[in-house]
Amino acid sequence: MSGGVDSSVTAALLKEAGYDTVGVTLQLYDHGAAVQRRGACCAGADIRDARSAAAAIGIPHYVLDFEARFRDAVIASFADAYVNGETPVPCVTCNETVKFTDLVAVARDLGADAMATGHYVRRVAGAGGPELHRAADASRDQSYFLFSMTRPQLDFVHFPLGDLPKRETRTLAARFGLAVADKPDSQDICFVPDGRYGDIVRRVRADAAAPGEIVDMEGRVLGRHEGIANYTIGQRRGLDLKTAGQALYVVRLEPGTRRVVVGPREALVRRDFAVRRVNWLCDAPPAETPMAVLARVRSTRPPVEATVVADGAGGARVTIHGGEAGIAPGQACVFYAPDGGGRVLGGGSIARPEAPLADAGRDSQPCLTGRPGAP
Repeated sequence: MSGGVDSSVTAALLKEAGYDTVGVTLQLYDHGAAVQRRGACCAGADIRDARSAAAAIGIPHYVLDFEARFRDAVIASFADAYVNGETPVPCVTCNETVKFTDLVAVARDLGADAMATGHYVRRVAGAGGPELHRAADASRDQSYFLFSMTRPQLDFVHFPLGDLPKRETRTLAARFGLAVADKPDSQDICFVPDGRYGDIVRRVRADAAAPGEIVDMEGRVLGRHEGIANYTIGQRRGLDLKTAGQALYVVRLEPGTRRVVVGPREALVRRDFAVRRVNWLCDAPPAETPMAVLARVRSTRPPVEATVVADGAGGARVTIHGGEAGIAPGQACVFYAPDGGGRVLGGGSIARPEAPLADAGRDSQPCLTGRPGAP
């Protein structure tokens, strides 16, 4: 229970259905003003909202201190990624580590039969066990952030809101008498309450502010910057370059030389790229066997036709048939079934162009043949 309307309604629905329900909130960080700002997540004011919702529902409520784990697994990796010229997705990292590994382990240790969250995704019974599908309400779908769930986790976790539009969730909150019925949704990264992620990166990694050159695609120096952590692929604003009316975008980041490479919009379009640390939620294709998918390279982009080829060592090569602009290393690439039904087949992290396909830091997770599992 993060203190928002979604998880509060989830708890109320379970209680109403007759389940022995316990509310759990994770204390993840405490960054001064973030504690007081409503509409954040997992900070002081939100913990109080979660506690009040649990009291209104009539269920026990516990707060677990995961601050150190969150700092090490999420915030530190977030800062490292930016310093290394990547654009991370901290919600994916948080789900993969804190929520659907650590919290699931706690739930199992406590003897829980299942864990439920307020995510807008659907858990659909399939021939091989539960499948992860996009939410019924496409505008609320959060499947992009959950591709790294393992099949055993998916067997344990439920998503009661997956078939509901957001307006119905708020209507239910009002019916249950929850004070959070009209609480705004969180918009920013939870531990970056003012949207200034560079401040967090510099706080964690002092070298994030190392200056360098801004160059064009031929290597000509056009300006200087105060740290590549302030830039991401496809960015146009903030370059402050004096050019002859030409719109320039960040097309590449070079952490080794601390150079930001800029070019015209057409230079952003790519068709082929590598993905590392692939997690499969279907039967993984044999190595070197092309698999038709719909691929999504950012949470704000729709899935598009693509082909993925597993490399047999935990990575894959993706080909976007029509090309995509602004494919950024560190972002997730999520694979969906090509029939348009919304089933998540798997996904991984987009690699830097020069990076190897495999990632020794994490074994690939082939699909299991037995009953899967859950967060």
